[in-house]
Amino acid sequence: MPWWQKVKRMLTKRIIPCLDVKDNRVVKGVKFVNLRDAGDPVELGARYSDTGADELVFLDITATIRFRKTIVELVEKVAENVFIPFTVGGGIQTVGQMDEILRSGADKVSVNTAAVENPDILTEAAERFGSQCVVLAIDARRSKAPHLLRPSYRPTPDSDTELSGLSNRCGAGHWQVCVKAGTEPTDIDVVEWAVKGEKSGAGEILLTSMDADGTKAGYDNELNKAVSDAVNIPVIASGGAGKLEHLYDAIVDGGADAVLMASITHFGNYTIRQMKEYLAGRGIAVNL
Repeated sequence: MPWWQKVKRMLTKRIIPCLDVKDNRVVKGVKFVNLRDAGDPVELGARYSDTGADELVFLDITATIRFRKTIVELVEKVAENVFIPFTVGGGIQTVGQMDEILRSGADKVSVNTAAVENPDILTEAAERFGSQCVVLAIDARRSKAPHLLRPSYRPTPDSDTELSGLSNRCGAGHWQVCVKAGTEPTDIDVVEWAVKGEKSGAGEILLTSMDADGTKAGYDNELNKAVSDAVNIPVIASGGAGKLEHLYDAIVDGGADAVLMASITHFGNYTIRQMKEYLAGRGIAVNL
């Protein structure tokens, strides 16, 4: 095992509730559709901050689709009530917008579609804010057959020579990157894109399995393991948490550095304390 993987396994694992926001309300669906209301983002954020969550992630899930910026005013309100690290994503297209979000109170900014369209945004952001503020969000879908991408998302040599080699590998047994809140698949291989993202300046990867999202059937730990083994930076596993053992499995089997969840916290299945005590009882280092 490489030395950096040994170090990653020794670090304290994080519990991170996710606030998916649509029209200023927290929502949760299954595989990115069939959304149901889960509450007020300010109230939920404050509750998680007060009850032991290690971090929060706030994603404006319709911002990219509608080509509008993340709602800065809402971010400011949430940040005023949260006293733990806070990541914001959704609709962020430029380094200038990232700066606006960070100035509004966020500790980190996540980008997905913008990074696929322009990988240089990761480098520029890392140089300006530090890689610790830059999260590469990857929405991954298991690929059953080769997928041909519409030209606007096909990497070209004049835009980035390394990225141009990431396409046309998404056949059976691989995962393809999806953009625009999961509505548009690409032909970019997830593992290769994660490696490229790290090289470009991302300090962390938020990895969401679209196949497992909202199912409560467990994380896609084959996906998590493939990515966590390929990169040196922390990987946050997202999509599929339904039981306490799923959190443990994502960390041990998937190699995740942190676990993201929504359904099992928003709707009262488990408290943050219950999650941490369960993991600690099974030998996982957590902040209690």
